[in-house]
Amino acid sequence: MRNSAYSAHEGLVRDGRAKPEFWRFLLGMAIVAIVVTGSNLVLFTSVASLGSFERAEDFLRGATPMAVVIVLASFGFTTLGVALAAQQLQRRSLRSILGPYSLAITQFRRVFEALLIVTLIIAVLPPYGLGQPLEQNLEFSHWLVFLPLALGAVFIQTSAEEVLFRGYMQQCLAARFRSPIIWMGVPSLLFAAGHYAPSIAGENAMLIAVWSCVFGLCAADLTARAGTLGPAIALHFFNNIVALLFISLPDSLSGLALYLFPYDMSDTSVLRQLLYVDFAVMMISWLTARLALRR
Repeated sequence: MRNSAYSAHEGLVRDGRAKPEFWRFLLGMAIVAIVVTGSNLVLFTSVASLGSFERAEDFLRGATPMAVVIVLASFGFTTLGVALAAQQLQRRSLRSILGPYSLAITQFRRVFEALLIVTLIIAVLPPYGLGQPLEQNLEFSHWLVFLPLALGAVFIQTSAEEVLFRGYMQQCLAARFRSPIIWMGVPSLLFAAGHYAPSIAGENAMLIAVWSCVFGLCAADLTARAGTLGPAIALHFFNNIVALLFISLPDSLSGLALYLFPYDMSDTSVLRQLLYVDFAVMMISWLTARLALRR
């Protein structure tokens, strides 16, 4: 029996049902991996040859504003890979993966505006502050100069991940399997695996991966309810704007942030408390997005 709350999802899955074979999904994922790996190899080799960054590791972890912009913009190769795989294996366009264009834009706007309002309300409510004092990362004038480019780069990164996980993966699996446990769960687990970084996060790595999995499930739910990727992209975009452009951790893509937390991802005593708060905020954001879709 199909979940009536997810009836809109059928509009996204319908085109994939013509060619639902599982081997097409696996081959499509291989095509995406080849496109992303090859394109990034060329990009990062070119950047290294120009000598624009003193150390390769500083570039890859986004220690400067331009490094973060380039790393985030490189996620566009993921969208390119998905578009190529969908076209070659299922005769599907990228637009069919996104859903009806005008509806996706409307839903994106509604969800983004609702999240902005709720976040501003939370910001003015006690308790005030985030514990330890924040550290200034960029001068405000410098941050403003980079802001338009930064917003574009964050949008490329977040939309690419949604196109891959809540778009291509979720729709291919839904065309082959009826159970939401599979077509929502598998992409969310893979999304979590991509955020599992014990070399950086230490003992916090698993908790961060669990957070990512829950986030993936929330985005999958919004996509299935909305029938477009608009709400999931809005949720992801808003989250990453806050995490990458306003307040960031110093050891991962921090170059564009206005402020930095005075601790890193491996700090178990402080970061875990912040992650628990983040879990609560994520639930509030998800419910806010669902309410916004009912307007």
